[in-house]
Amino acid sequence: MSGRPLDVLEETLHEPVTVQLKGGEEYTGVLAGYDQHMNLVIEDPGGDNTTVIRGDNVVTIKP
Repeated sequence: MSGRPLDVLEETLHEPVTVQLKGGEEYTGVLAGYDQHMNLVIEDPGGDNTTVIRGDNVVTIKP
């Protein structure tokens, strides 16, 4: 894995991740998409729910 954030996201695409937000909330699911601002699309493992997270709220993303 390279150290550049967007490269890490590309390598993690369609894999399970845990995302921690500034407010302390945590989301766990499959990374379905992202953009250059690190806005994230997270799907639950069953694919029933999709969450869009603004990149400026993200503290950590753990593959």
